[in-house]
This record gives sequence, C-alpha cells and structure tokens, in this order.
Amino acid sequence: MPARFTPARFTPGREVLYRNIDGPRLASVRPCRVVSDDDRGLLLWLARGSAVVIEVAEDGRGIRDMPFAEWTGLRTKIVADTWQGPGLLKFIPPDADHSIWLFRDDAGTFTGWYVNLEERAIRWDDGDVAGVDVIDQDLDIVVAPDRTWQWKDEDEFSERLAFPDHYWVHDSSAVRAEGLRVVKSIEAGDFPFDGTWTTYQPDPSWPVPTSLPSGWDRAAAPRP
Repeated sequence: MPARFTPARFTPGREVLYRNIDGPRLASVRPCRVVSDDDRGLLLWLARGSAVVIEVAEDGRGIRDMPFAEWTGLRTKIVADTWQGPGLLKFIPPDADHSIWLFRDDAGTFTGWYVNLEERAIRWDDGDVAGVDVIDQDLDIVVAPDRTWQWKDEDEFSERLAFPDHYWVHDSSAVRAEGLRVVKSIEAGDFPFDGTWTTYQPDPSWPVPTSLPSGWDRAAAPRP
C-alpha cells in the first residue's frame, strides 16, 4: 500500500487529540501530550485524570454493555468522562493499521503492550487544536513483558461482522493479517517490543487536561 500524505510533525509537548471514529460517529476523544514525532512514528502520553468524552446510548450504557444488534438500533450521545487508569503511552507507527500502547501499573511499572488494530491514523491540525483520527477495528493483541501474546476481543469482532450494514470494519481478513504482521515483530523482539520506552516517565511540568479544547468535535478528517 503506498504511503499517504501526512501534515507536518507535531511539536513535543503539544496537546493532540486521539479520536476514535466508529463509522460516521465520534466514539471517543482522549487528549494526549506529544512525547516525540519522528521517522519512527508518533508517541503520545495519556495522563491519568485526563478529561475525555465517550459515546453511550441515551440510557447511559456503552457499546460493550449490550449485544451489537441492540446497539445498532439505539440513539446515542456523547458524555464527559475521565481517564481513570494509570497513564499510558500510545505509539502510532507511520503507514500502519495499528497503534501500540504501553501499559503500566499504579506505581508506574511497565506491565505490557497492547496492540490496537485500527484503520491508520489520519492527522489534522486546525491551529488551536490538532489530532489524529483512527477507526478502531476491535480485534486486539495483548502482549506480556516476556512477549508472550494472545488475541483479544475475537468474540466481539466476530459478532459485529455479522452486521455489515452497521459495522465499520469491511475486510476482516486484512485486519487479522495486520495483526499477524505485528505478531512477527513481537516474537522477534523488534522495535518497539525491544524494551524501548518501558521505563519512560512523563515530563512532570505537563498539566493534566481537565477539559477538551474548542474544536474537539470537528468533523472527522477525510480519508484518502
């Protein structure tokens, strides 16, 4: 697949919104801080306590609180929430249909990687607010510190594929093939599964965002 155009790189320390788009709708927005943006890819920090928004049904239930068949017929809304888990790194490689998250415990100790299979990130920059838009493809890979791995959410992935008129994943084989490509890197201990960033500590001067900037809900970035 040919490389796609990407805007100028983001400056370290800048706030960038990681936005998950489910089909035509905005499913979640998480404000992150740019750690680095170079030839390896974009590295973001999501701090505990950050203000986020998520999509829920009008009765308050989330997409995982019900069968997908029920979700497809409900009206939804966006609500404010807070990132409750420990801070984590999100790494977005260039021209790849996945991101890699580095999880840690409450003490800041690395606990493993999480491969989020997603339609590749589209960058956008409106000046006062910037971000990356991804389409989460639901199937994921959980990787322990010793690089043993397992698929995650296979049942959810299969359930949603049965509703092609509503589901935003249209090529399940491509999603799984992308995962298997990452598995080869996991098993080989390639970057970033070589220990890079596992002891990372964020800049203590970075404020935790307690609200989202104006423009967080702008239209999804167009895809080539």
